[in-house]
Amino acid sequence: MQECTLCHTQSPDTERYCVNCHADLHEYSKNAVALQQFRQNPRIYAVRIVVGPDTCPICEQVRGTYPLDQVPELPVEGCTNPQGCRCTYVPMVGEIYP
Repeated sequence: MQECTLCHTQSPDTERYCVNCHADLHEYSKNAVALQQFRQNPRIYAVRIVVGPDTCPICEQVRGTYPLDQVPELPVEGCTNPQGCRCTYVPMVGEIYP
Protein backbone atom coordinates (compact mmCIF):
# COMPACT_ATOMS: atom_id res chain seq x y z
CA MET A 1 0.00 0.00 0.00
CA GLN A 2 1.09 3.55 -0.73
CA GLU A 3 0.27 6.40 1.62
CA CYS A 4 -0.54 9.83 0.21
CA THR A 5 1.29 12.61 2.06
CA LEU A 6 -1.47 15.10 1.25
CA CYS A 7 -4.53 13.30 2.64
CA HIS A 8 -2.90 10.29 4.41
CA THR A 9 -5.09 7.81 2.56
CA GLN A 10 -3.66 4.44 1.57
CA SER A 11 -3.93 3.34 -2.05
CA PRO A 12 -3.03 -0.01 -3.62
CA ASP A 13 0.47 -0.32 -5.08
CA THR A 14 -1.00 -0.55 -8.56
CA GLU A 15 -2.61 2.90 -8.36
CA ARG A 16 -0.81 5.88 -9.88
CA TYR A 17 -3.14 8.40 -8.21
CA CYS A 18 -4.46 8.61 -4.65
CA VAL A 19 -7.88 6.97 -4.39
CA ASN A 20 -9.09 9.85 -2.19
CA CYS A 21 -7.58 13.16 -3.37
CA HIS A 22 -6.24 12.00 -6.78
CA ALA A 23 -2.70 13.29 -6.09
CA ASP A 24 0.05 11.78 -8.24
CA LEU A 25 1.59 9.12 -6.00
CA HIS A 26 4.84 9.20 -7.99
CA GLU A 27 5.26 12.64 -6.43
CA TYR A 28 3.22 12.60 -3.20
CA SER A 29 3.51 9.10 -1.75
CA LYS A 30 5.49 8.75 1.48
CA ASN A 31 8.31 6.98 -0.37
CA ALA A 32 8.46 9.56 -3.17
CA VAL A 33 8.61 12.46 -0.72
CA ALA A 34 11.29 10.71 1.36
CA LEU A 35 13.43 10.14 -1.73
CA GLN A 36 13.08 13.80 -2.76
CA GLN A 37 14.21 14.87 0.71
CA PHE A 38 17.17 12.47 0.65
CA ARG A 39 18.30 13.88 -2.71
CA GLN A 40 18.20 17.43 -1.30
CA ASN A 41 20.24 16.58 1.80
CA PRO A 42 23.99 17.05 1.18
CA ARG A 43 24.87 14.59 3.97
CA ILE A 44 23.14 11.69 2.23
CA TYR A 45 25.30 10.09 -0.45
CA ALA A 46 23.24 6.98 -1.29
CA VAL A 47 19.99 5.16 -0.52
CA ARG A 48 19.65 1.54 0.53
CA ILE A 49 16.51 -0.39 -0.36
CA VAL A 50 15.62 -2.74 2.47
CA VAL A 51 13.19 -5.61 1.93
CA GLY A 52 11.06 -7.48 4.44
CA PRO A 53 11.47 -11.12 5.45
CA ASP A 54 8.42 -12.05 3.34
CA THR A 55 9.67 -10.29 0.20
CA CYS A 56 8.81 -11.52 -3.28
CA PRO A 57 11.49 -12.48 -5.85
CA ILE A 58 10.96 -9.24 -7.80
CA CYS A 59 11.60 -7.08 -4.74
CA GLU A 60 14.57 -9.23 -3.77
CA GLN A 61 16.21 -8.14 -7.03
CA VAL A 62 16.15 -4.43 -6.05
CA ARG A 63 17.62 -4.97 -2.57
CA GLY A 64 20.84 -3.00 -2.27
CA THR A 65 22.47 0.41 -2.11
CA TYR A 66 22.11 2.94 -4.92
CA PRO A 67 23.64 6.31 -5.77
CA LEU A 68 21.06 9.08 -5.35
CA ASP A 69 20.52 9.44 -9.09
CA GLN A 70 19.88 5.71 -9.65
CA VAL A 71 17.42 4.79 -6.89
CA PRO A 72 14.46 2.73 -8.19
CA GLU A 73 10.97 4.00 -7.36
CA LEU A 74 8.93 2.29 -4.68
CA PRO A 75 6.65 0.40 -4.67
CA VAL A 76 8.50 -2.01 -6.94
CA GLU A 77 6.56 -2.52 -10.15
CA GLY A 78 5.42 -6.12 -10.45
CA CYS A 79 5.70 -6.94 -6.73
CA THR A 80 3.76 -10.14 -6.04
CA ASN A 81 3.50 -9.92 -2.25
CA PRO A 82 -0.22 -10.27 -1.35
CA GLN A 83 0.17 -7.47 1.20
CA GLY A 84 1.83 -5.17 -1.33
CA CYS A 85 5.41 -4.01 -1.67
CA ARG A 86 7.16 -4.04 1.69
CA CYS A 87 10.38 -2.36 0.51
CA THR A 88 11.57 0.83 2.15
CA TYR A 89 14.28 3.45 1.66
CA VAL A 90 17.08 3.94 4.18
CA PRO A 91 19.40 6.94 3.73
CA MET A 92 23.15 6.37 3.80
CA VAL A 93 24.66 9.30 5.70
CA GLY A 94 28.26 10.30 5.08
CA GLU A 95 28.61 12.98 7.73
CA ILE A 96 26.58 13.02 10.93
CA TYR A 97 27.99 16.09 12.66
CA PRO A 98 29.31 19.31 11.12
